Amino acid sequence: MMNVAARETKGEVTRLRLRLRGAVQGVGFRPFAYGLAARYSLGGFVRNDAQGVTLEVEGAQAQDFVVALQSELPPLARLDHVEIETVAPRGEQAFIIEATRQGAARTRIPADAATCEKCLDDLFDPASRFHLYPFVNCTHCGPRYTLTRRLPYDRAQTSMACFPMCADCARDYADPANRRFHAEPIACSNCGPRLSHAPDEIVAALRAGQIVALKGIGGFHLLCDARNAEAVARLRVRKSREAKPFAIMVANESSVSLFGRPRADELELLRGAAHPIVLVESRQNLPAAIAPDMARLGVMLAYAPVHHLLFHAAGGTRHDANDFVLVATSANPGGAPLVTDNDEARAKLANIADLVVTHDRDIVVRADDSVMQIVDGAPAFLRRARGFVPEPIDLGADGPCVLACGGHHKATLTLTRGREAFVCQHVGDLSDSETFRFYRESAAHLLRLLDVTPEAYACDLHPDYLSTRFAQEDASDASGAPVLRFQHHAAHVAAVGAEHGMNGVLFGAALDGHGLGDDGGSWGGEALRLDGRGGFRRPGHVAPLALLGGDRAAREPLRMGLAAFAALGRLDEAAAFFATRAEAAELSRRFAARPAPATTSLGRLFDAASALLGFAQRQDFEGQAAMRLEALVRAPRALEGGYVLRDGMVDFTPLLAHLIDTRPEAREGAELLHGTLIAGVGAWLSSLASRGEKIALGGGCLMNRVLAEGLAGHLRENGFAPLLARKIPPNDGGLSLGQAALARALLTQE
Repeated sequence: MMNVAARETKGEVTRLRLRLRGAVQGVGFRPFAYGLAARYSLGGFVRNDAQGVTLEVEGAQAQDFVVALQSELPPLARLDHVEIETVAPRGEQAFIIEATRQGAARTRIPADAATCEKCLDDLFDPASRFHLYPFVNCTHCGPRYTLTRRLPYDRAQTSMACFPMCADCARDYADPANRRFHAEPIACSNCGPRLSHAPDEIVAALRAGQIVALKGIGGFHLLCDARNAEAVARLRVRKSREAKPFAIMVANESSVSLFGRPRADELELLRGAAHPIVLVESRQNLPAAIAPDMARLGVMLAYAPVHHLLFHAAGGTRHDANDFVLVATSANPGGAPLVTDNDEARAKLANIADLVVTHDRDIVVRADDSVMQIVDGAPAFLRRARGFVPEPIDLGADGPCVLACGGHHKATLTLTRGREAFVCQHVGDLSDSETFRFYRESAAHLLRLLDVTPEAYACDLHPDYLSTRFAQEDASDASGAPVLRFQHHAAHVAAVGAEHGMNGVLFGAALDGHGLGDDGGSWGGEALRLDGRGGFRRPGHVAPLALLGGDRAAREPLRMGLAAFAALGRLDEAAAFFATRAEAAELSRRFAARPAPATTSLGRLFDAASALLGFAQRQDFEGQAAMRLEALVRAPRALEGGYVLRDGMVDFTPLLAHLIDTRPEAREGAELLHGTLIAGVGAWLSSLASRGEKIALGGGCLMNRVLAEGLAGHLRENGFAPLLARKIPPNDGGLSLGQAALARALLTQE
C-alpha cells in the first residue's frame, strides 16, 4: 500500500467514487491515478478489483481530476465504461494504492504492445541497467496476452513466474512513481530471460545469406536478408511457400520509404502500439520473390527489443533510415501452427533455418503478426492477432454467453461475456491436425481466461467443418448446451453488423468464395436481410456459374474459365481459347457430358475472369488469382452493358463475353472487371435496399481494397450508408463473431 500526502486546498471539498471498466489493469493505470491525485491535491484511494478499477478522490479539485483522468490515459489503457457518484467526504488528505480485491474475474488482459520510446531510451542508454537487454518492458509496452495463463493478470499467472525479481526490479515494481510499477514482465539482465545468441552473431548469419529462426513475442519468425534474392528463394523452397507474399521488417519509420511509398494514414497505422504488418505501395526495389506479382508490400516496424538490437547490430541508428531489411515470416512449416516452443523449433525448423535463436521465457499463447490495410479511409484487418487480441468488441448490450466456433479456413473462435465479444487470434486452416489442436487449445484458453460457461454453442451449417464437429462434441462433453447452426453468409453480414452495433434487422451482402447455402448449394454472392431473431431472407444473389470439379475449381482457375464459356452457351469454343492448356479439351468434354453443380460465388467469378485474362494456372494459395488482378488495377472502369439485373440477380456474363471476344491485355481486363463489378454489385444492392439504408458488406472478396472502396463509394453516392469490417477481418476470420451475434439474437428472442 502506497500513499501520497495531499496539500491543503481551498474551496468546497467533494468526494467522488469512480468505477472504471475496460483495459485498466496491467497498463499503469493505478500509478497514473496516483500521480493525478498528487497534481490536484486529493485524498482517496485506487484499487484493482474483479471488474476493473475502483477509485475515490476527495478534495476541491476532484472534478478536474475526472476530466484529466479521461483525457490523459496511459498509452495502453482504454475506458469502456465509467460510473461516477458523489459520496460523503471522509476528511482524507492522503491518496493510497490499495491491495487488489479479488472475486470472479470480469476484467481482461491487455494485448501485447510494441516497445515504447521510453524503453527504447533505456535499451540504448549505456547508463541504464536495461542497456542492450532484449526483454526490456514497462506498463506502457511489452508482452501481455501471449505470456498469461489465467486471470487475474499478475506475475504468478504468467510465464515470468519462474524469474524471481532482483532487488532493483522489485524496487521499480513496488514504486508507484515508476512506470514499471506492477509491470508483470519486468526483468533485467540480472534476473530475467536470456537470448541464446548475441545480436551480432545473428546479424552475421543474416548477412551471410543464412535463414534464422528467431523466437519473439507470439512465436518464432523465419528471417533472412530481404535484399538477398538467393536467400529469399531458398526460404521459399525450404518453407514450401511458392508464391504467397512475405512481409518485411524495417528498423523504424524512416526506413519504410526506402522500400515503399506509404501514405500518411498507413504510417500512422504502422507506428501504433500494435505495430502490425501494413500493406503499402511497393517501390519494387527488393527481389520480386518477396511478393510475386503484387503491387503492394507488407511492412512492419521492429516491435520487440530483440528486433531493435538486430538493426542496431547491423550498424543502424535508432531514428535514421536503415537499408538493412529483413524478410520476417511466421515459422509455421507446412501450414502447421506457428512454432512457439524451443524444442519444437529445433526439431521442426532444423531443415528450414540455418540458425535457431531461442530464449527461456515461455510463450503461453501463440499469436501471428496482425495484417492490416487502409480501406475507404480507415484501418481494416486482413488477419487479426498479435497486438489486438484479446481486446473485446462491444456488442452494445448484455446477452447470453455463447462460444461461436467459426469456419474451417482462417478459423477463429468468439466467446461472449456480458456485452463483450472476445474473438481469439487467427488460428488457420483446420485441415491440418496440429492447427486443429491449436484451435482446441484456443477455445480452452478463452474459457479459462474469462471464467464463464457457455449457454450455447454456435457454428456453421456445413456438417464436415471440423469447427462444426467441435461445437457438437464440446457442447455434449462440457455442459450439454444447445448447438445453434447458422448459414455461412448470414454470419458474415451479422459480423459486420455486430461490430457496428447493428444487432437487429439488417440488410447486407456477403461477397465470398464458398459457403453452404440453406438449399444445400454453394453460395458466395448473396444479398441477405437479417431479421434480428437469428434468421434471414435472401432477396437476391449473383447469377450462378458451374462449379466444375467442386473444391478443385477454387484451386484451378481454368475450370471457372470453362464455366464462363458454359454460361454463355459456348463451351465448344473453350478448348481453342485455352489452346495452351492441354487439359482444357478433356475437361470441356467431361463438362458437356455431365454438367456440374452451380455456385453463386463472387470469388469464383474472379477466378473465371483471371483464367480468361491469362492466369489459368493452379493457385498456390487462396485468392492468388484475384490478388494478381487487384494488383494490376490503376483506375477501375465499368464496361457499358457489362452486367444485367433480373429477378433479384446480378449477371456478369456480358462482361465475361467481352473478355472472351476482345482478349484485352491483363491490366485493361483487370480494370474492366473491377469497375464492372463495382457498378453491377452497387446497382444490384441499391435495387434491393430501402433508400438511405445501412448496408453491411462482408465476405472474403471485401479484402480486395479496389472492390471495397469502389463499392462503398458507389453506395454512398446513391444515398446508402455502407458498413465495412473494421474490428475483425471481412473474411472467415470474422465468421465466429457473426455466429455469436446471431446466436444471441435467437436466444434473446426465445
